Amino acid sequence: MNRLTRQFFDKAPSGLFSSRDVSVLLPGGDNSRHALIKRTIAHGEIIHIRRGLYCLAPEYRKQPINQYSIAQQVCGPSYVSLESALSYHNWIPEAVYACTSVSLKDSKDFETPLGLFTYKRVPQKIFYAGVERFIDESGNVFLMAAPIKALADYVYIHRRDWAGLEPVVKSLRVEPQELEGLSAECLRLLADNYRSRRIQTFIKGLQRDLSL
Repeated sequence: MNRLTRQFFDKAPSGLFSSRDVSVLLPGGDNSRHALIKRTIAHGEIIHIRRGLYCLAPEYRKQPINQYSIAQQVCGPSYVSLESALSYHNWIPEAVYACTSVSLKDSKDFETPLGLFTYKRVPQKIFYAGVERFIDESGNVFLMAAPIKALADYVYIHRRDWAGLEPVVKSLRVEPQELEGLSAECLRLLADNYRSRRIQTFIKGLQRDLSL
């Protein structure tokens, strides 16, 4: 285990770190730090995720790394949403292989050694409205859209002209009882946060079908 690996083995339990973290922990110039990073990657002790972002190889991590917490580091500000959030909340039965997030930045995909991370831009008044903060059993922190917000983001990104509950059940196989727990206030706040005509039509249809 070289000097760089040892530093982040001790300081970062999940093994995730940035170039800035390296500059804080290790003295010397940028060239020497860059050379050390390159050597450590070549030795297989760290993994290059994207420019300026790295993690320790699995055998050098104290705890598992969480794909959702990585997503916030790959591109931010962002929160996990769409199919990834719906799968996390067990609203859809299918496994999801890419981690999809909503970002303030333009839509972009990152193919990394740790998986595919995709980001979509969804205009809204308050970016983090309806977003929850989670901590997993290993202490990894991540931001996740509530299921109904993930559905609204899905309608916008996939340009769905949905006008109620039926297409959600048929297209995504969401169980109707999942939506029956929604409140009128929740849907009102959600509608207020988006200007999209598609989302407004979708939420009005849900309010009608759920008698809210």
